[in-house]
Amino acid sequence: MIVEDRKSLRIKKILAHAFLLLFIAIIMFPFLMIVSISFREGNFSIGSLIPENPTLEHWFLALGLEYVRPDGRVIAPPYPVLLWMVNSIKIALFAAAGALAIATISAYALSRIRFRGRVAFLDSLFIIQMFPTTLALVALYAIFDTMGDISTTIGIDSHLSLVIVYLSGVTLHIWTIKGYFDSIDPAMDKAAAIDGATPWQTFRYIFLPLAVPIMAVVFVLVFIGVINDYPIASILLRSEENLTLATGSRLYLNEFEYLWGDFAAAAILSGVPITIVFLIAQRYLVLGLSEGSVKG
Repeated sequence: MIVEDRKSLRIKKILAHAFLLLFIAIIMFPFLMIVSISFREGNFSIGSLIPENPTLEHWFLALGLEYVRPDGRVIAPPYPVLLWMVNSIKIALFAAAGALAIATISAYALSRIRFRGRVAFLDSLFIIQMFPTTLALVALYAIFDTMGDISTTIGIDSHLSLVIVYLSGVTLHIWTIKGYFDSIDPAMDKAAAIDGATPWQTFRYIFLPLAVPIMAVVFVLVFIGVINDYPIASILLRSEENLTLATGSRLYLNEFEYLWGDFAAAAILSGVPITIVFLIAQRYLVLGLSEGSVKG
């Protein structure tokens, strides 16, 4: 019986590992195709997974550098990819930081402070978050087009306008952080009040350190969502120098020519800031979890 159980366990392990490897291969195949296209000669989407004559032309152009072909022809970068990346990172950082600040303060108030209309307000947030922002694209364009007559800073083709729109998606994150605050023992509030702490001091010195893990998660989610957004940015941004990487990359696939190689290199570059932010947030996430477990 023991031998049969060991055989059965070994077979299950082999099948589990095989399924995991197959799953990883399915996920990684599209990414490997994009990498392959970025190193191919020309701008072709069809070809072998391993480029026959790999070239760095598309990467030079994506990084804003001129590329000299073997025949001596100098190719200049067609679009300011690095500028688009800077725009994307700037907008994503401001939107993520703003959304995190609003969501954290609002969640604390809704979780710990009892006031009239609190339940109705929470229900309203729950209903609002069911409707995606894309449903309001026409209204958003009309609003900011009109506001542009007052000040171009809050009009069409403004990064500030785009950040304001992204901040409107904070409702889901308020619910997320509120649920985390609800799980904290109410006795901590009473203990802080007995020690003479004000509500702000309780929030600042007790709840914020404990909420580092969920705050890191919210920041990463907002950052990734903003930096990958296309529909909203595409209607509010117009000039080439103000585009984000997601909206600017569409210029590579115009009606006259599809520059698949250049597009692939730009697409891979768009994942660099996301990876860096995720790694940094993961580091603080682990630190916050360990500190929270000790303080709790």
